[in-house]
Amino acid sequence: MIFKQFFDPVTSTFTYLLGCEKTRQAVLIDTVASELPVYLKELEAQNLKLIYTLETHVHADHVTGADALRQKLGSKSVVHRDAGAMCGDLLVTDGVHLVVGTLDLEIRYTPGHTNGCVSYFTGDRIFTGDALLIGGCGRTDFQGGDSGRLYDSIHQKIFSLPDEVKVYPGHDYNGHTVSTVGEERKNNKRLGKNCSREDFIKLMSELKLAYPKYIDIALPANQACGKILPSQAS
Repeated sequence: MIFKQFFDPVTSTFTYLLGCEKTRQAVLIDTVASELPVYLKELEAQNLKLIYTLETHVHADHVTGADALRQKLGSKSVVHRDAGAMCGDLLVTDGVHLVVGTLDLEIRYTPGHTNGCVSYFTGDRIFTGDALLIGGCGRTDFQGGDSGRLYDSIHQKIFSLPDEVKVYPGHDYNGHTVSTVGEERKNNKRLGKNCSREDFIKLMSELKLAYPKYIDIALPANQACGKILPSQAS
């Protein structure tokens, strides 16, 4: 498998490129509109054809490049059916498999940060978006967030995987790039050490988090797959 991790320092967002070595077909997970030149350069350098842009959820902190890539390369946008982005070409549900060449990505529904969150599991790795972060998790105080639901999602869909499965999150703010299921199950500051559901809900209710900096721009733009950015209108 061809694999590359990109990082947008402005929003601390990870984007992931996965490609099939045999067919040269590829997907991008959680694109950032401002980083399109980077993705296009890498796709060309690796002689890859972009088939899908995959969203882990409708983001509140950056604008997706899904529509711009769809217009330029003909790729299809993939979001969960409950994400609130009916602009997606494929509205998927839990347990669906996306097959791209020799790649097989299983969609695992992991709501709680938002109502439409998914994680993408393939082989030895899972892409968890904002549901599970390295040493933490996504906030649950807006966009239909629910702490109890997030706890259940992580335990049922992520912590149920073998210890050695690699965890690739949607963001990191501390210089980390990858973890494992075993490491997060054991040492995650919010969910590790057999933290109970009740204790997790209490912890999340006591967080005093700032209003998301880019939400007023990012949320409506992402509900339209990135179409309505004023900066793109010209």
